Amino acid sequence: MTRGNYMDHGTARETKAQAVDYARELSERVVRPSDVADGGPALAIGLAPQPDGSYALAVRYRLGLPSVRRIARKVVQEVGLDADVRRTGRIRTLAVGDDPSKVRPRPPVITARALGETGRTRPLRPGISIAHVDVTAGTLGAFVHKDGVVHALSNYHVLSGSPQARVGDVIVQPGPADGGQAPRDRVGTLAARIDLSAERDATVDCAIALLDDQEVDPEYPVGRITTTAVALGGEEVAKIGRTTSVTRGRVTAIELDNVVVGYGEELGEISFDNQIEVESTGTGPFSRGGDSGSLVYRADGVALGLLFAGSESGGENGSGLTYINPIDAVLDALGVTLV
Repeated sequence: MTRGNYMDHGTARETKAQAVDYARELSERVVRPSDVADGGPALAIGLAPQPDGSYALAVRYRLGLPSVRRIARKVVQEVGLDADVRRTGRIRTLAVGDDPSKVRPRPPVITARALGETGRTRPLRPGISIAHVDVTAGTLGAFVHKDGVVHALSNYHVLSGSPQARVGDVIVQPGPADGGQAPRDRVGTLAARIDLSAERDATVDCAIALLDDQEVDPEYPVGRITTTAVALGGEEVAKIGRTTSVTRGRVTAIELDNVVVGYGEELGEISFDNQIEVESTGTGPFSRGGDSGSLVYRADGVALGLLFAGSESGGENGSGLTYINPIDAVLDALGVTLV
């Protein structure tokens, strides 16, 4: 069913599937080798919520790749309905390993310019700086139970950082970029991660750390968050992160497929499916480098997702768009529950 030029959820999903197939067909014919070498074709397709509860097709393409822009236009023409088309810069993870030769993702904002918690914090609480001992800095998103034991939840690229990391590796708080060192600032060890590879599409970027001290503060900053929900689009959301502290935004797209994210030289570009997009509703960005791993939640304290990447441009205020994994997919993949 369509409403004017928009669609209900079921029809929008069917239209999206057709658009994805058409885009793939066009990519094989139109995309230039130089675009592929540069990490393209970076064309994501999903659903964009409308004020009346209906949906438009969401089309996101990387600025600076003319052949991908042409595909985006042809996809919109083929659909024959209004679409929410946005240009983005590169989409990159928001914390990286400490090898400067591999910093293509966004490095964390330097400690002195971060608005969030970059110092040593005990007991541990959401929103503070944390990382694998060989990673710069990211954010402790939430606490979870696995087999009845409390763990810290964040991203793969925060708590693991690379395929060479191993279960049992030291996790420090604050992260090394904020002065954290082992053994002085050790808070736990890498316990589990969902591996990432450029050879296959992904849905989550997540990992957990087994904590040395089980006494934590899960109430900060908005009370205990134990309930989750599937994002339907249009929700007003917030997060607390190591770099930008508390920021607010709005879900501008859901079920985005082929969100291509840069992970640096070692992992390259990885395509993510079924992702959620958030734009800032303030004057600044919803996230910056170092906010990776933040839990994104609704105003009523219900978790929607785990923040892992951001674009260089886009959004209503031009400060970039933020991408998050659906929280239920994260928890299911790790076999954990929110504390």
